[in-house]
Amino acid sequence: MTLRSVIAGTGSSLPKRRVDNEELAAQVDTSDQWIVERTGIRSRYIAGDGETTASLATGAARAALADAGIDATEVDLIVLATATPATKVQAALGIDDCVAFDVHAVCTGFLYAVSVADAMIRAGTGRTALVIGSETFSRILDWDDRTTCVLFGDGAGALVLRAEEGERGILATKLHADGRHNDLLFVDGGPSTTGTVGKLRMKGREVFRHAVVNLADVLGEVLSATGLTADDVDWVVPHQANARILDATAKKLGLPNEKVVVTVDRHANTSAASVPLALDAAVKDGRIKRGDIVVLEAMGGGFTWGAAVLRY
Repeated sequence: MTLRSVIAGTGSSLPKRRVDNEELAAQVDTSDQWIVERTGIRSRYIAGDGETTASLATGAARAALADAGIDATEVDLIVLATATPATKVQAALGIDDCVAFDVHAVCTGFLYAVSVADAMIRAGTGRTALVIGSETFSRILDWDDRTTCVLFGDGAGALVLRAEEGERGILATKLHADGRHNDLLFVDGGPSTTGTVGKLRMKGREVFRHAVVNLADVLGEVLSATGLTADDVDWVVPHQANARILDATAKKLGLPNEKVVVTVDRHANTSAASVPLALDAAVKDGRIKRGDIVVLEAMGGGFTWGAAVLRY
């Protein structure tokens, strides 16, 4: 039998404060209609005092472990997609010793983390992994720039992967990066360049064009690797960047919108957290069921992009 990484549990964690478009419109030159028409976003969650990338990641991890019905002491591996140290989450969960590290690929970070964890499980490094996407992008936004500040929110999502033999689990992953396009979506700071955290900058029209092409290509690529077609897919769980990107990608692949999990209206773009947040939402509300063929996909700054196909 083939050893695979099977999703045993999913979990989410969001900040307490929910910010709708009307509240943003009181702060910057925008409106609910302008935001919804261009992005599909109606609200987002913003981290407050005492809420950090690590604390949100820990909350999502605890929820995923509870959903899987396992104790934190069973975890052999933590892969955290963010820029915050995974060891903080390890300590918060009360785990004395396991492999723990960060993967930083911005919005594609969760797909990179899933791919790394899956490879390590199949290589025998461990049998139980926590894969987490957690971000507090609100702290690197320019709140005077309506073209970016309305797009992002904070949150965390996690899943538990366990080594099992059989047909279920991750079937294939495909990852890409092309640094030639870094100036289209980037943060204009850094410890060795400006000595500051910097702010997120984006050329939206160019990013949109690359996103639709790259995501459609990588989805076709990962399905081809498994011998599956778009007709075999039960659900696509995409990075929740923009409703128009989701619609355009589904159309390019010939997938009905009914098969695409959308949470961007509630959570906005939570970068590396958006795929696991959407996955958890669709699992918890019963849309995604055991045995379903599920495709995860994302594209982020750098550019990075990737996809994974699994049998849930």
